[in-house]
Amino acid sequence: MIRIEIQPRWRFHQSDGSSLDPQGLALLQAVHDTGKLTEAAARVGYSYRHAWNLLGKWQAFFGSPLIELERGKGARLAPLGEKLLWADQRIRARLSPQLDNLASELELELNRVLQASNPGLRIHASHGFAVAALRQWLERDPSWQWEVQFRGGNEAIIALHRHDCEVAGLHVPAGPLGELSMSRIQPWMRPDQRAITFVVRTQGLMLAPGNPHGVKGLADLRRSELRFVNREQGSGTRMLLEDLLRRDELDSMKITGFHNEEFTHAAVAAYVASGMADVGFGVEAAARQFGLEFIPMAREHYCLLCREDSLDLPAMGALLKVLQDPEFQTCIARLPGYALSRPGEVLPLPQALEQWGRESLL
Repeated sequence: MIRIEIQPRWRFHQSDGSSLDPQGLALLQAVHDTGKLTEAAARVGYSYRHAWNLLGKWQAFFGSPLIELERGKGARLAPLGEKLLWADQRIRARLSPQLDNLASELELELNRVLQASNPGLRIHASHGFAVAALRQWLERDPSWQWEVQFRGGNEAIIALHRHDCEVAGLHVPAGPLGELSMSRIQPWMRPDQRAITFVVRTQGLMLAPGNPHGVKGLADLRRSELRFVNREQGSGTRMLLEDLLRRDELDSMKITGFHNEEFTHAAVAAYVASGMADVGFGVEAAARQFGLEFIPMAREHYCLLCREDSLDLPAMGALLKVLQDPEFQTCIARLPGYALSRPGEVLPLPQALEQWGRESLL
């Protein structure tokens, strides 16, 4: 089974024709994590001398230091180092879903030619931390040909309806908002569809460390001095936010930056962490990843939707086995803002919706 990994690569160029390959970004991350250059060098497999020379090369290129050394206090990133590390994180957060989708498509075509695996499942789901972890665990079994495509919530449901996939990600807010959410996709729902329970995740406001603007809730988003960054139109997170605003009778047109869009939770968090926006909306795990404050606004069930006849596919058994694996469940339970919801249990969709509708939104 051939696996493909595609990663972004970027270079810096000066007007004099000189250029620099930012190969030291892993070193900067290690300095940020450890606070010591010696430990950082060891973590990335560099000698101390090589790490020091690499940082010197970067400083000469930019004319500014990347780290600051203090006797007895170790090392910390200088402002330029912090900004470079943020830039790398934002690039990966923005591009990872598209690159992962392309890698999945290429894997499928190559393995068909090589006949290296059994037919697996086509899974279309919105990009998120739990789904990304599920993909990694599925790919541990090389005997199946998994095709995981990251798609917006509505796109995934339509793909299932058109038989373009066997499994689609579906997120449904707890409480009355769940019924409103389902009403939008009703034309593509069928009686033979089944919900495979997975997780409950918490979504809310992402804010700079310390919440310097004193944001308390959605009503504060109307303050003119606050800059907002949103998820893309059609994403489940965007629709959840719009439903919350309508519930509270808040006009989205009065929110500065409401149409400023990013395509993943991590990209929204990176945007806020950079200071380019004051507030974002997304999952708690993304906020914690970038050291942001988080105010919970809603809980939603994230399940996997399939047709009843797909449950007989051999690869579906492999998927359910992963969902029910205690080790996998422990991995998911460690994600901030995620809670297990009887992963791998198969329910008629109306029964699942009835259960979730009786729960509180928070």
